[in-house]
Amino acid sequence: MSGTTSMPVAGIRPASDDAGAADLVVRNAKVFTGDPARPEARAVAVRDGRVAAVGDDDHDLAGLVGPATRVVDALGRRVVPGLNDSHLHVIRGGLNYVLELRWDGVRSLRQALAMLREQAGRTPKGQWIRVVGGWTAEQFAERRMPTVAELNAAAPDTPVFVLHLYQSALMNRAAVRAAGYTRETPDPRGGQIVRGRDGEPTGVLLAAPGALLLYSTLAKAPALDEADRRTSTIHFLRELNRFGLTSALDAAGGFQNFPDNYATVIDLARSGELSLRIAYYLFPQTAGQELADLRRWTETVRPGDGDEWLRLAGAGENLTWAAADFENFAEPRPALDADYEVEFEQAVRLLAENGWGFRLHATYDETIRRDLAVFEKLAAQGLFPAGNRWLFDHAETVSDHSLDRIAALGGAVSVQNRMSFQGTAFLDRYGAEVTARTPPVRAMLERGLTVAAGTDATRVSSYNPWVALHWLVTGRTVGGTALYPAANRLSREGALDLYTRGGARLTGEEDVKGILREGYYADLAILSQDYFTVPEAAIPDIESVLTVVGGRVVHAEAEYAGLDEAAPPISPAWSPVAHFGGYAAGGARQADAMAEAVAESERHRQWRAARVGAVPGPVASDPVDPCFTH
Repeated sequence: MSGTTSMPVAGIRPASDDAGAADLVVRNAKVFTGDPARPEARAVAVRDGRVAAVGDDDHDLAGLVGPATRVVDALGRRVVPGLNDSHLHVIRGGLNYVLELRWDGVRSLRQALAMLREQAGRTPKGQWIRVVGGWTAEQFAERRMPTVAELNAAAPDTPVFVLHLYQSALMNRAAVRAAGYTRETPDPRGGQIVRGRDGEPTGVLLAAPGALLLYSTLAKAPALDEADRRTSTIHFLRELNRFGLTSALDAAGGFQNFPDNYATVIDLARSGELSLRIAYYLFPQTAGQELADLRRWTETVRPGDGDEWLRLAGAGENLTWAAADFENFAEPRPALDADYEVEFEQAVRLLAENGWGFRLHATYDETIRRDLAVFEKLAAQGLFPAGNRWLFDHAETVSDHSLDRIAALGGAVSVQNRMSFQGTAFLDRYGAEVTARTPPVRAMLERGLTVAAGTDATRVSSYNPWVALHWLVTGRTVGGTALYPAANRLSREGALDLYTRGGARLTGEEDVKGILREGYYADLAILSQDYFTVPEAAIPDIESVLTVVGGRVVHAEAEYAGLDEAAPPISPAWSPVAHFGGYAAGGARQADAMAEAVAESERHRQWRAARVGAVPGPVASDPVDPCFTH
């Protein structure tokens, strides 16, 4: 399994001294290097945080094994380059992780509600229970969302906030009171507080279509102090390491102020405690102040500031709030202001003149076409892109013509598996023909565009990258709905390239990251199952049994348990993560809960039929409760 000092390990005898020896050797592995010049290997040696050598057998690397070399036997498992999520809200996620009850990967609503009920028993007065994204009703055996009544029954006195994608949120009575919502509370722009016949809030919040109401309500819950934010971030990064993630591009987001909310990761970087490489962006927070924020940042910091662990990459994913189109596929496409380009052009011009790249949230082709017109206007003046990296995020309905324009301007695209969670809603609204190319990943690649993949976690998709890889390969939602024909799906190797080299290309690190080659960062993962051979349906269940970042073992389980670096205890002690962990592992231990949930779902269907009339169809296709169809 592993060896240190002078003990021979599986036939490898250490050299007499440490001169030129590796710090770590991973042997007996099926190594997919991602390097076209040498795609396969059997062993990898690491020295000073970089790949020292890649070998076809143990003898190739025997000369690099010294008395202090740690030798890890991969036991024939698959090794891949460390994954890189090109759009992950990792900084915001870390600041809140230990406060959240994660339903990611939970396979029955019955189990999810049982978790909520148990957590209510340990959550202290004044604190909230927060289920903040990463799940959809499709993943549950019952194929439905919880009801407000079920939240009230599970937690009568503890405020409960359950976020469902960027579409809606559910609150129990205690949360409605804690948030201060009454019959007099006005609906904010782009949001709706659903009310009953008596005019009182029911506990349902709708993004109609903007998610600001959902965000601002969640912001009313208590926050962690600085010490716990630090611990929370450490554990969230370790949770990401659990799936083989070694890098991420932080896309900033709402309620993430610079520099205040970046202080925790900056502190961890200074103390050498980051276990994930982070390239971060800056996002103006207040409508009407965007240009002032961007101008201040261009005068005080520059893209590239930092090091290989934490560095500033540019601005975005919003530059101006008026230019953002929201992605609630249960609602019609939002109509943006007719003149948003005026301020948007000023923002792009300011960034280009100061050597700043950017990333830009754009869901619909209608928005992308308008943005491209601004870029082309500046390009005609010789001001764009001026050598700066820029990209569109999401781009679900981007047209072929827009892709050609993006390519002509040297842009890139970062795609996320939001359709894994929202694909059925999109299909219902726009039909199969449009859905079949939403987003058109193959068309992007055929044009030679730089394309990278990510999740948009933690509030929409789950942060599990293997769920996203499953979507790219199979074209299916987490509930199994087929979205894409073969012509818009990727091979397993092609999908993995978007999750390794793709992200490195976006940040200009493709010469040091994304493949396993001598001189590149020693970022790799030993997988629990072979990604290239497991059945497609099993891809989301893959995890890493050992993750290495810069030569450091940051995650280890199974035979390697105890080889990773120690993490501080989770705090506060009542944290949901301390009791349930993060993403719920699949497999046999959920089978009984799923069987019970199916039976319970049939009883629920029969109750509804008796109460509101006949409910057609088997339970697997049962629609969600009428109050949630919008």
